[in-house]
Amino acid sequence: MNIIKLSAINSTNDYLKELCASQYVENFTVVVAEHQTAGRGQMGAKWETESGKNLTFSILIKDLLLGINEIFSLNAAVALSIAEAVKTFKINDVYIKWPNDILAGNKKIAGILIENSIKNNGEIFSIVGIGVNINQKNFEGLAKASSLSVLSGIEYDKDIVMHTIVKNLRLNVSAIMNKNTVNIWKKYIDMLYKKNVPMPFEKDGNRFMGIIKGVSKNGTLMVMLENDTVAEYGIKEVQLLY
Repeated sequence: MNIIKLSAINSTNDYLKELCASQYVENFTVVVAEHQTAGRGQMGAKWETESGKNLTFSILIKDLLLGINEIFSLNAAVALSIAEAVKTFKINDVYIKWPNDILAGNKKIAGILIENSIKNNGEIFSIVGIGVNINQKNFEGLAKASSLSVLSGIEYDKDIVMHTIVKNLRLNVSAIMNKNTVNIWKKYIDMLYKKNVPMPFEKDGNRFMGIIKGVSKNGTLMVMLENDTVAEYGIKEVQLLY
């Protein structure tokens, strides 16, 4: 596995994209930085991280040959790879908050940003950005954030955590390439945060009660409403209030 280590960069995703545009880059190349000055989350949200304390890295995934309607299978595989890796480091009550935040209890410990490019031949070229809170202790102003170290009282070797995540991801990507996604989807849906629990949601400023029943293959959240119908919501279309 090719690993590029940087002390500081604006964004590991941007660095890897620029590298791919200028030269051949091996599949599963990893770019990891001690500090990101302009890390991003879903829909342009800023990813704040304390320098040297956490994991911020990006992975190139190509030759996956997914159809455009199957892109969310990669999202499910990445989220599951992180969640299952985190559980091996003595972290309990790990969940996936749709679409791909990783929580322990009700605290966010990891986030994902996947950026896809589609080539003329239909191949999807993916840059998978991952941020995991590892040894950071102070989350002032971030009431819903935590880290592996805060939760367990243990200081972690960041490289070991990263290699565990990448190992899981390689296995899950291999399953996707072999059209064997049933187990990935089952585990992803089983780990959904607040699945089958009545919870408040907000859409367009209006609050309502609903129950998460699952996620469709194209990534929409399936919510049972009070009239027993099931509605589907796209990313950022609805907010789970917790």
